[in-house]
Amino acid sequence: MENFKMVAKTFFGFEEILAKELRQLGAQNVEMGTRVVTFVGDKGFMYKANLALRTAIKILKPIHTFKAFNDKSLYDGMMRIDWSEYMNEHQTFVFETTLHSEHFNHSQFVALKSKDAVVDQFRDKTGKRPNIDKDFPDVRFHIHIDRDVCTVSLDSSGESLHRRGYKSATNIAPINEVLAAGMLLLSGWDGNSHFLDPMCGSGTILAEAAMIACNIPANINRKEFAFEKWSDWDSELFDKVLESLLKKTREFHYTITGYDKAPSAVTKAKDNIKNANLDEYITIKQANFFETEKTTEGSLHVVFNPPYGERLDIDLERFYREIGDTLKQSYPNTNAWFITANLEALKFVGLKPSRKIKLFNGKLEARFVKYEMYAGSKRTKFQTHTDN
Repeated sequence: MENFKMVAKTFFGFEEILAKELRQLGAQNVEMGTRVVTFVGDKGFMYKANLALRTAIKILKPIHTFKAFNDKSLYDGMMRIDWSEYMNEHQTFVFETTLHSEHFNHSQFVALKSKDAVVDQFRDKTGKRPNIDKDFPDVRFHIHIDRDVCTVSLDSSGESLHRRGYKSATNIAPINEVLAAGMLLLSGWDGNSHFLDPMCGSGTILAEAAMIACNIPANINRKEFAFEKWSDWDSELFDKVLESLLKKTREFHYTITGYDKAPSAVTKAKDNIKNANLDEYITIKQANFFETEKTTEGSLHVVFNPPYGERLDIDLERFYREIGDTLKQSYPNTNAWFITANLEALKFVGLKPSRKIKLFNGKLEARFVKYEMYAGSKRTKFQTHTDN
């Protein structure tokens, strides 16, 4: 099988961990960009990347690059692509666009112009035309225009890869699965200690933590990928790739626990964990974190997503002070990480973070912070540096 270049899209701040994931999977020529990592592999590796990568949102396969600086050069460039290599006139398709160009500032216009070229080419050749389907297209294409360079890619993933397929229910402010997995990997979580999410909501961080701990492929529960509708789809190869990934799962010898004080969240989290076939690894209890204490021996790894006051009405100052007090008084020998988009609220925690990493939760700029709670002391010892 021949190798080709691919592009994995990700969130800001995850480029390095995605590059590391790709290298560990066996990708070649891994190079980081902004919110993307490019790499080289064959068709089997494309299947593997979609199944196994935790911090990728999409895997794109570039098929054509040309210069475009107005609607005519865009149309002409699109006409030079032989679209019959990627689809037929009976299939539906869609264009998604990303623009960083002064020549084009309207993604709908670019998608429309591109569609015209595809339809005209098929009509000239066959007398028939394929149709657009925005919701369930047979083939998805991605257009990326950077200044005057237009790159057209096949989207091998389809729906964003954060849609893992195990969530049937979410709560008010759910965290994206790719964001959860990226936070866990940034925090150094590797399954070699006990784990706690003290405000677990619908259970996303718990599910991702268990899959990392057991080396279960991130997208094992997905119903489908876009490449399954391609003309070169090879189901036998896909089954082989999946089988080889499943052989690399590992045993987990610690506990993963989630607390939430809302009974409805606990029910949702339990449903989602069951959907993901992870209930043997995860225990979820209804509890108010501020009334709990550490119950496990040895070190404890904590990662959570507390309310920011964006969608939940809370007394932020008191709430964040209680986070700090609970960690300080009840959780010795713990590495606690949490994300917040409320940068003011961090001041109320009353502890000094040893790490601070800039991330985005959706459109909200956030900080992912680490607090180190040492055993045998009611105070934190902390490193002197902080990362902004």
